[in-house]
Amino acid sequence: MLEIKDIHKSFGKNEILKGVDLTIDKGDVVVILGPSGSGKTTLLRCINFLEKADSGKASFGELKVDLHSASKKDIQAIRQKTAFVFQSYNLFNNKTALENVTEGLIIGRKIPKAEANEIGKKALDKVGLSDKYDSYPSQLSGGQQQRVGIARAVALNPDIILFDEPTSALDPELVGEVLTVMKNIANEGTTMLVVTHEMSFAKDVAKRVIFMDGGVVVEEGTPHEIFVSPKEERTKKFLKRVLPEDYTFYI
Repeated sequence: MLEIKDIHKSFGKNEILKGVDLTIDKGDVVVILGPSGSGKTTLLRCINFLEKADSGKASFGELKVDLHSASKKDIQAIRQKTAFVFQSYNLFNNKTALENVTEGLIIGRKIPKAEANEIGKKALDKVGLSDKYDSYPSQLSGGQQQRVGIARAVALNPDIILFDEPTSALDPELVGEVLTVMKNIANEGTTMLVVTHEMSFAKDVAKRVIFMDGGVVVEEGTPHEIFVSPKEERTKKFLKRVLPEDYTFYI
């Protein structure tokens, strides 16, 4: 469904992505792991044209685009197929939860307000916020705000949802509620590409795990292959640093 070929991206003289390839099939949940600065977030942002890649190709089914020179029409077409969940929520503070979810439907998709409200309510119901339609972000916890962000993505009915470290800005006690919502969405067959440090999510939900470092894909495989028998030394060192000393429960 989504294929990325040889994507490169630099900021000034700092080369962030050094030729990344990525393939995701419909219904896949793919998790990207790696240390800070490895290029994970930049990859997501280039896929959704929040950043312009220096070079690379992308295919979304029959739609094929150059990631550097894509036309406005192509960019819009890809954004119609994708949704992005940000680590910092990116909600409008002056809009209610429902208005935050429906804004993209009404403005971006030109859906009539009444229809958008019905879609928005169903999306908020799905993330457990049926009692928060009229609440403003300041009245919501961080976990609830992130769930609004997920509802906003779900409401767009995209081909794939891109998650950029969706729990990294949350207090530890709020992480679980967001991961539960993500698991439920994944179990419904939603295609997801997730940058995260949540190893349990990768182990329990991912179909495939990708380890990135230094702007390249170092290794990829099933959760069992990556967590139990990684082949690359860089992968082993990373896991040793981030996993408990005894992590046999990943088997």
